[in-house]
Amino acid sequence: MKLLRLTVNGDPVELGVRDEETLLQVLRERLGLTGTKQGCDLGDCGSCTVLLDGEPVLSCLVLAATVEGRSVETIEGVAGADGLHPVQEAFDEVGAVQCGFCTPGMVLASKALLEKDPRPSRSEIRRALSGNLCRCTGYVKIVDAVERAGKAYPA
Repeated sequence: MKLLRLTVNGDPVELGVRDEETLLQVLRERLGLTGTKQGCDLGDCGSCTVLLDGEPVLSCLVLAATVEGRSVETIEGVAGADGLHPVQEAFDEVGAVQCGFCTPGMVLASKALLEKDPRPSRSEIRRALSGNLCRCTGYVKIVDAVERAGKAYPA
């Protein structure tokens, strides 16, 4: 076991991890943050996407021991004290959520995109979300939601 210190959703966390343990396993099984979904375990579906120091990563492919001293944001950390994040609000308002399995990864990837570029083109949105698979929608409403959420960001 290796002692791991990191920040998760703004809170300091310290726990022992095994060398082979993934960030996904630590988040879901050890910290109870089940909003991060376990899908393919191969890095193909994006359902396990979290933000690592603000960048989207596939937590099923990240060894927990490698995130020492870093900051992780999961879907549980996106909403603030004042309510839902603009991306979450937009997903709800335009009906971009169906079964919800892909939604946490989509929201986090969208948030990361909009924090870099609040006015991305539709093709830039699609490219930023290309690693996140949704089996319920045609992606149109998801792209609409990201576009709408961008308008809540300062230009």
